Amino acid sequence: MMSPQRLARFVLPVVVFAAGLALWEFIVRVNDIQPYVLPGPILVLKTLVSDWGVLSQSLGVTLLTTLEGFIAAAVGGVALALLFNQSKWLEYSLFPYAVVLQVTPVIAIAPLLLIYLQQQTAVIVCAWIVAFFPVLSNTTLGLNSVDRNLTGLFQLYGASSVQTLLFLKLPAALPYMLGGLRIAGGLSLIGAVVAEIAAGSAGAGSGLAFRIAESGYRLLIPRMFAALLLLSLAGIVIYGSLALISHLLLRRWHESALGKES
Repeated sequence: MMSPQRLARFVLPVVVFAAGLALWEFIVRVNDIQPYVLPGPILVLKTLVSDWGVLSQSLGVTLLTTLEGFIAAAVGGVALALLFNQSKWLEYSLFPYAVVLQVTPVIAIAPLLLIYLQQQTAVIVCAWIVAFFPVLSNTTLGLNSVDRNLTGLFQLYGASSVQTLLFLKLPAALPYMLGGLRIAGGLSLIGAVVAEIAAGSAGAGSGLAFRIAESGYRLLIPRMFAALLLLSLAGIVIYGSLALISHLLLRRWHESALGKES
């Protein structure tokens, strides 16, 4: 049976959300605000249903781009972090450039990528750029945070570097890695949206970001809100899925997940 505290954690956000929607609808109706200025939540839901054919297709495009960018960031970030852990010279040589890549605004990079790369490739690269650094930095931090006493114990028993990596460093770094992946999931969606907006401004693109820009130009504000709603839901689902995977992997042994069982 769910405890009152855990029940409140699920119920209270829903109550606040419902109250916010009710207040929004009340303000729109009382002040007779026109849909092209601020549509009410009921109209947004109706638009979501009526325009589902267009919006769902655009959602699929954005999610595919997000998934491809996330996979590239996860594989590349973890692989490079492993190389950094095996060679400090390599870390000292390349990590500063990863930082430069992270702090450079992707909105400034996207137009250049669209010049030199095919449109879909450029969009995926933008999603990868935004999501790559959290995976790299968190995994590197986890691999470098292994208890030195345990490392000495492995050396005492004659464990090879590969055995130490597989049976000590990777399990110890797993919570850090999963934390980086949770961050990267949402950031890859942001990178895909930014790139789609840049691509849409050039007259091409069919993702949700393009639909938002198109709706703004045509004053189809209810459709814009519906597309924004889908983007928000997509981000929530991505984060929730990654958080669930993290919990399932850590729940039997790590303190961050053990505390959630009580």
